Amino acid sequence: MAEISAQLVKELRDKTSAGMMDCKKALKETNGDIEKAAEWLRQKGIASAGKKAGRTTAEGLVGSYIHTGSRIGVLVEVNCQTDFVARSGDFKDLVQNIAMQIAACPNVEYVKVEDIPLELIEKEKAIELGRDDLGNKPLAIREKIVQGRIDKRLTELCLINQPYIKDQTLTVEELVKQNIAKLGENIQVRRFVRFVLGEGIEKEENNFAEEVAAQMGQK
Repeated sequence: MAEISAQLVKELRDKTSAGMMDCKKALKETNGDIEKAAEWLRQKGIASAGKKAGRTTAEGLVGSYIHTGSRIGVLVEVNCQTDFVARSGDFKDLVQNIAMQIAACPNVEYVKVEDIPLELIEKEKAIELGRDDLGNKPLAIREKIVQGRIDKRLTELCLINQPYIKDQTLTVEELVKQNIAKLGENIQVRRFVRFVLGEGIEKEENNFAEEVAAQMGQK
């Protein structure tokens, strides 16, 4: 595989307006061929999504999903640029699919990495630095391993990085970008909340054996 240089990534970014990570992935997928990479980005809808990324998204919908059995519920706000797109069937389907995705991902707590509080990142770093398997490694190696583990952990917490439940070849971010290309507007997942029945309530645990013994003792 051809080496993907920072200059090559920048050249593709300037050509397509796609994000740096998307450009790097496209170049990897096409063995460093910039023309094929640009075509790959267009096919995925990523190139046109990059051009719309800075546009204000003040319209949209608050969608909901209640899972079978009514034990899990989700509310999610997805924004677009116009009320016209917000009322379209394609946008409503996207919002519904994202709500279902959140219901299916119990470990997801944030939309994107940038939303994660710095205190949590520092806490995760402290935990990783304290692990026994790093004790005998040089500091530079240790820091590289820790950063890799933290990046993986933070990615697991973020909605847009998850494989899309209906098509595992896509991430949620790529799903959104495909819809940006289809609908012609910038689209952003703004926030969500996930409800789990009984979550946070301390349940009383009864010891059946002790209850039976107590009842027998009363006889």
